[in-house]
Amino acid sequence: MSGPRKRPQPVADAISSFLKGAGLANRVEQAAIIPEWATLVGPQIAQVTQPLSITPDGVLFVAVTTHAWMNELSMMEPDLLRALNERAGPSKVMRIHWRLMR
Repeated sequence: MSGPRKRPQPVADAISSFLKGAGLANRVEQAAIIPEWATLVGPQIAQVTQPLSITPDGVLFVAVTTHAWMNELSMMEPDLLRALNERAGPSKVMRIHWRLMR
């Protein structure tokens, strides 16, 4: 064995370092909106919606149960965007694209 040994680092730090090095850290942070959706929008909206995906330029695709809810949520979009973008991080949701569930 030659040279000093490095101390082990926590797995979370190793993954974070790898994601930053690969240029994926922002996308992973951006995608965190999907599992956090119910917490971010509240139980009533979460019950009638399902986040599907988010594009690199910040378009969030969300499925909605009915046309009535789709219309209501479209009117609420500025408030929802504000709530979604209050979470920490540089990646913002720029727009929400609502889709009717099939």
